[in-house]
Amino acid sequence: MPWDPLPSTFDKARRREAYRRFGRAVAGRPPSPLLVFEEVKERLRFFEQTYVGIRAIPVAAIVGSSGRSRDFDKNFLPLRPDLRERWTAIERAFPEGGFPPIVVYQVAGSYFVVDGHHRVAIAKLRKQEFIDAEITELRTRYELPEGADIGEIIFREQQHLLMHEGGLDRSRPDAVIEFSQAHRYVELLELIRLHGFHIMTERAELLSIEEISGDWYDHVFLPAIEQIREEGLAGLFPGETDADLFLRIWQRRRTLFPERGALSLEDTVRTVGAETGPRRRSRGK
Repeated sequence: MPWDPLPSTFDKARRREAYRRFGRAVAGRPPSPLLVFEEVKERLRFFEQTYVGIRAIPVAAIVGSSGRSRDFDKNFLPLRPDLRERWTAIERAFPEGGFPPIVVYQVAGSYFVVDGHHRVAIAKLRKQEFIDAEITELRTRYELPEGADIGEIIFREQQHLLMHEGGLDRSRPDAVIEFSQAHRYVELLELIRLHGFHIMTERAELLSIEEISGDWYDHVFLPAIEQIREEGLAGLFPGETDADLFLRIWQRRRTLFPERGALSLEDTVRTVGAETGPRRRSRGK
């Protein structure tokens, strides 16, 4: 059997992927796939594209793929044995690194590989810090934290939907509404639309979405949040944001309607505060 002076690291990478897959299965954790560029593109609604040129980028900031997300996991470990031939050929062609530039899309501080997946995989296995890349930058209409996963992307998409479709990004651009669960943004958007229906019926006039959202924010949301803080409800529901608590109060108001009628949100906050009184006293002991 001939001696191979440059044994491939492909088997090492496959073993590492198998160990991690086994560890996730034992711990009951879900798989850790690469971000799929096409899904991110659809959710983020890019509006501007700029060719940047060739630069060195951090290997650790490469988080996704265009077209090869089924071949590598989140850490660019190979998922299929038939990737060996290409992997080995690249290793032998560039034993010291110095790969030709890969091709990537840049989204905020993260990168998605278009061409050069094997080069990235080998660079990661070698713990190489930087790799040359030909970059096209894509900009979105809202900020995305660096290194965001698909869950964070969904959150930002839903938050953007609330702010844009609800008119808040135009009527109250400084408003910050954060939820702990993504689906709650759509729930709140429906409440803003319901508020619009009621005030247009009362005033017998057609209002813009900006007027509706501004009125809702000033006369419904902010007073309720102020009352929630005065009652000290945040400490009773750890992990819930102001917006979470607002929806909690709104839902409690709805359940109280058959016996108490149309309570104001402020009165509902006081009611919930009274209902949680025993919990407060027990915590204070």
